[in-house]
Amino acid sequence: MRAARMSSGTAKESNVTGATIWLTGLPSAGKTTIALELAGRLRAEGHRVEVLDGDEIREFLSAGLGFSREDRHINVQRIGFVSELLASNGVKVLVPVIAPYADSREAVRKRHQTEGTPYLEVHVATPVDVCSVRDVKGLYAKQAAGEISGLTGVDDPYEAPESPDLRIESQDQTVQESAAALHALLSERGLA
Repeated sequence: MRAARMSSGTAKESNVTGATIWLTGLPSAGKTTIALELAGRLRAEGHRVEVLDGDEIREFLSAGLGFSREDRHINVQRIGFVSELLASNGVKVLVPVIAPYADSREAVRKRHQTEGTPYLEVHVATPVDVCSVRDVKGLYAKQAAGEISGLTGVDDPYEAPESPDLRIESQDQTVQESAAALHALLSERGLA
């Protein structure tokens, strides 16, 4: 049973199905870029959409958490709770968050299943050598210079999904093609 709910019945009354679409992958894999491209397309089609960006969540919802395995798990569970709440109220929630541990992602999936809320896991499977060249936040350079440690996929684990709903190899296609592949999956599942 839920502790709190937004306006109950809104999604059913407007015949809009919400869903959580979790984009997992290494830093600089293209998760946020793909999510923003898809969000624009979905909004243009009239869907209610939210993007729960990992950096913003860390600043506002998970401030004070570090990058230990336990803190990463707590962060993922908080994001999973918020995304399920929004999705259960008719919002397409795009979550471009690394979520490096399979058990953390599975706990989020199970929460959605328990609540009957659609959940899709998308692995943005960009190789680490491509991510380190993109290095949009300068993390790989800082790690190589010894300024930071615990970089996911380099000196901290990343457990890639074994059976994601979709695997995107962003190095082999444009952002628009990646977003289109994800949109096609949503359509196939009756979510777009």
